[in-house]
Order: sequence, then C-alpha cells, then structure tokens
Amino acid sequence: MYTVYLAGEIHSNWREDIIHGCKDINITFLTPESDHASSDDIGKNVVGEQPSNFYNDHASAKINSMRNNTYLKRADIVVVKFGEKYKQFNAAFDAGYATALNKKLIVIHPEEFIHALKEIDGAASAVVQTQSQVVDILKHLVR
Repeated sequence: MYTVYLAGEIHSNWREDIIHGCKDINITFLTPESDHASSDDIGKNVVGEQPSNFYNDHASAKINSMRNNTYLKRADIVVVKFGEKYKQFNAAFDAGYATALNKKLIVIHPEEFIHALKEIDGAASAVVQTQSQVVDILKHLVR
C-alpha cells in the first residue's frame, strides 16, 4: 500500500525496529546503504584509491546518491531519524530533498533537538521521539 524510505543516521539499528514493528502490515521499506564502511568506501572500491579523503568522500557520495535519490523519489512517506551521537547532515539533506519532492515526512529526534530542527519539524507531517511512534503512525495509515 505504501512505500516508506527510512533515511537518516546509520549508526544504530532503528530501521530494523520499524521494519519489525510493521511486519504484519503491507508496507514496502527502502533504505540507504546502512553498512557505514561500505557506504564510505564504495568510491575507492569502485574507482580506486583517491588522492585525498575529500575525493574519496566525493566519489562515494556520488555513488550513494544514486540509491538515495532514487528511493526518495519512489517513496510515498520518508522517515528521517536524527541520531544523538553524530551531527546528521545527511539526514537534514534527506529531509529537505523529501520536502522539495512534496513527500510526506516523519521526523524522529530527541527532545533536545527541537530548537535546532524547528524548520525541518515545521515541514514534517509528524515529529516523534521513538521508532515505536513511527510504527503506530504507519499502522494507523494502513488500518
């Protein structure tokens, strides 16, 4: 019924929590490459060692963006999680791109990020603090 892209931080298993919580409903989930090393190293693994970290990151980002942008466009709903451990510039980019594509957006972040993410939260259809709240929303949508 819905296709949901799970964007944002890749340092925890939050995606599996949502996918498992929705196993009894008809939703297709799409995800970015969530293996951090694979995501970071795809550039040099494909085109070879680069002269600096900048160029390695640039090559990897271009390859990863093919998957991410395709999945963002394919999704009906985009869930973006902002993790607590690292700054999530990729999550902010995904949220902005999803908004530009007029996708429905669900944002997950801790309470202490409310001020920093007020513009992103303002564009979202829902803002929550836990994966279980996302599961509740998705189950409500397919009921």
